[in-house]
Amino acid sequence: MCGIVGAVAQRDIAEILLEGLRRLEYRGYDSAGLAVVDEKGNVSRLRRVGKVQKLAEAAEQTDLHGGTGIAHTRWATHGEPTEANAHPHVSDYITVVHNGIIENHEPLRELLIERGYRFSSETDTEVIAHLVHWEQLQGGTLLEVVQRVIPQLRGAYGTVVMDSRDPSVLVAARSGSPLVIGRGVGENFIAS
Repeated sequence: MCGIVGAVAQRDIAEILLEGLRRLEYRGYDSAGLAVVDEKGNVSRLRRVGKVQKLAEAAEQTDLHGGTGIAHTRWATHGEPTEANAHPHVSDYITVVHNGIIENHEPLRELLIERGYRFSSETDTEVIAHLVHWEQLQGGTLLEVVQRVIPQLRGAYGTVVMDSRDPSVLVAARSGSPLVIGRGVGENFIAS
């Protein structure tokens, strides 16, 4: 089973995301990753096959600064356990993590390829990233865009979406998969 952690805060949150992933390790997983965006819109993304500890060790060697981010532990359902298939997935300025299964990912993938998108993974999650990007090009806030994408998806899932052009916002959506939101003073969190 996969796990999602997200945070929007007025401090660097990479360690918070890693601690959230550590608390989800009991669920089982084959890879882990995180993405953090700073106030200038610069995204740092790390993904590793194996334990969260491998991701944490890589994070120690990387300059991860930013108050908004998402993290994920993955149990492979579509695609092998590889770094390319680990979350988060990116489409230009859109970054996505996702739990569950998008049952109609194959026709959506074909549609997106026709629209010129290239896929770097075998996952159903990358379809969400590209769909959000496509809809973002049509206009609207990230919330409005995600609201247009959700009806296109079939399956049981939870997802969190980040737009590096607006680093103070995360948008979450779910269909049958639980997500919990935590509110703090000057910071908010989401987890599955």
